[in-house]
Amino acid sequence: LVLAGRRGDALDRVAAELPGESLCVPTDVSDPHAVEALFAAIGARFGRLDLLFNNAGIFTPAATVDEVSVEDWLASVNVNLTGAFLCTRAAFGMMRRQAPRGGRIINNGSIAAYAPRPMSAPYSATKHAITGLTRATALDGRPFDIACGQIDVGNAETEMTQSFGQGARQADGSIRPEPYMEAAHVAEAVVYMAGLPLSANVLFMTVMATGMPFVGRG
Repeated sequence: LVLAGRRGDALDRVAAELPGESLCVPTDVSDPHAVEALFAAIGARFGRLDLLFNNAGIFTPAATVDEVSVEDWLASVNVNLTGAFLCTRAAFGMMRRQAPRGGRIINNGSIAAYAPRPMSAPYSATKHAITGLTRATALDGRPFDIACGQIDVGNAETEMTQSFGQGARQADGSIRPEPYMEAAHVAEAVVYMAGLPLSANVLFMTVMATGMPFVGRG
């Protein structure tokens, strides 16, 4: 198991909660050189890679599209989209060349890949793009026994989403609290996707808090 993220101390805390030994590699996924170093470390330690979960993502300040700063736009694209691409590219190359070849890539999309929240153009655009990356990777991976799928998550309770419980902006402009679900349910879904044989693939899965506004008119 390899844990990668920007903060080494956070990686160490997660590793301490897990059974067995984990390789922690502090990595900024928006930096091509850091991603290259990550996958070089994976190759040196384990010699192969069977699964990549692209989970890195950021929110930028809420703003209508005309008020989104170029800096916020680029920050969102660099982490949410380019980071997933860089990791996918490196993982795909390893999986294609290793023996036995093949592996699985799972992208963390979002309900924002289908239905944006107001004032979220950077995040929504990158998550829509992740859907395209998922489909293209799944297609490119067929000749090499590489499966690619996407999990779209709605209102899992994490540090990033804690404010939703106090109030989230709705399509009509109002601010209303929204229900959460435990993040463990997302983890269980990812484990299911990861456990399939390479002859089977969950291309898309949506896991969401039952009562959150998404389906229908709200």
